[in-house]
Amino acid sequence: MRFFSECGDFFREYRRHVRTTGAILPSSRFLAHALASELRKPRGPSRILEVGPGTGSVTTAILRELHPADRLDLVELNGRFIAYLQRRFDEEWLFHFHRDQVRLIHSAVEALPGEEIYDLIVSSLPLNNFSVAQVRDVFRAYRRLLRPGGTLTYFEYVFIRQLKTPFVGRRERRRLYRIGRLVGRYIESYQVRREQVFMNVPPAIVRHLHLKPVSSDAEMIGCPTGFQRGGSAPVEKD
Repeated sequence: MRFFSECGDFFREYRRHVRTTGAILPSSRFLAHALASELRKPRGPSRILEVGPGTGSVTTAILRELHPADRLDLVELNGRFIAYLQRRFDEEWLFHFHRDQVRLIHSAVEALPGEEIYDLIVSSLPLNNFSVAQVRDVFRAYRRLLRPGGTLTYFEYVFIRQLKTPFVGRRERRRLYRIGRLVGRYIESYQVRREQVFMNVPPAIVRHLHLKPVSSDAEMIGCPTGFQRGGSAPVEKD
């Protein structure tokens, strides 16, 4: 029942906010498992940021891998998703069990303060729906927020830009091309691992990148440059 409820809420938000929601269904458990794979490696206490948790399908996989000393921040721009997640922390055992380790933040990731805060960033943002400037700003935020040696894990749907291109106008084709080129430079420079997930709608590729600090931006001309505890997962708004 939880799965169908989650799908219904996700689809309603997709209809309301097509650009920022990006998919008609939440991530499958197979995709969520792949996105949380870095947490299954040997590691010490970690600070983790999930960007765009939506209804919490990936959050569930992350919570299952949390160590007692880990801290998890969830940053979500959609207020309805924030309310949905808060209910899950209030009502569901897994979420409730970890709520003292988690902070909900109602904000865009670009607006988060601080530098070199997180050991791992897990992102579900629909980058192909954004403007080129927004994608550039998002990656700048990732590079600013990641500690040296930290990992950015994100996914993109298989061939989504290639499938869209024949059916859109010149301006949209140019936007998709520039996003592909921008993201491609990051992949070429920083990707350390990738996983294909076919059991998802649509199929996806999970990418793991070791980003460098923002100060190293000169090497990528034309490309973008590199919390508190909550007793009951309090919501913070920008």
